[in-house]
Amino acid sequence: MSVSDDGVLAELAPTGKLRSAINLGNTVLAQRAEDGRLAGVSVDLACVLADKIGVEVELFPFNTAGKAFEALQAGNCDMGFLAIDPLRAEDLDYSAPYVVIEGTYLVHDELRHQSVEELDRDGILIAAGRGTAYDLHLSRTLKHAKLAHFPSSAAAIQALLDGKVNIAAGVRQPLHLTAELNAGFHVLNDSFLLIRQALAIPKNRPAALRYVSSFVDDMKSSGFIAISLSKSGQDINVVAP
Repeated sequence: MSVSDDGVLAELAPTGKLRSAINLGNTVLAQRAEDGRLAGVSVDLACVLADKIGVEVELFPFNTAGKAFEALQAGNCDMGFLAIDPLRAEDLDYSAPYVVIEGTYLVHDELRHQSVEELDRDGILIAAGRGTAYDLHLSRTLKHAKLAHFPSSAAAIQALLDGKVNIAAGVRQPLHLTAELNAGFHVLNDSFLLIRQALAIPKNRPAALRYVSSFVDDMKSSGFIAISLSKSGQDINVVAP
């Protein structure tokens, strides 16, 4: 689809700029360098998309997925990079996934041999960053364990390190990094959620949705997403099929 097709530019960049929400809460997708520069696969995708449609990109960084979602919901951003979730889908439309990652648990070593299912029991308190895909999922699915909501994923992990909760939920790769840096903690082998990360836009923008869906497919098939992930030090095996 060409950007000259009816409605694409008006729907995707109604202000004349491509305003993209960037979720810094998921370090697989985005990072802030020491000099303040934004980097990562979601940043690269936003910049390339803006170049393809011939407009300037305007990046809006947020520390949590929940805040990025709220910016899209309020009309302050035209696109973002968020996990596909049925609650968010009431307000957003999604491309196909470009990255698939696992939601799992960081636990004290004494719990390392238990499964996700075994840890859903009375007396267990699980920390999660408010509004993250795994927070939304666990809010719907936990039967016995209790969920404690924290302002960010980093705050949820810190709550575990400080002994305030039994478990921290999160994305496998950042949790592994925490376990490597902190003795006595371990990431479970299994997971409770496959998190499908996609390009998201507000609902009722059909021309924009067709365009970004084709764009994501092209970026996957060309190898761009794998290259971008590698450039930012991430695992290329998370590229969606």
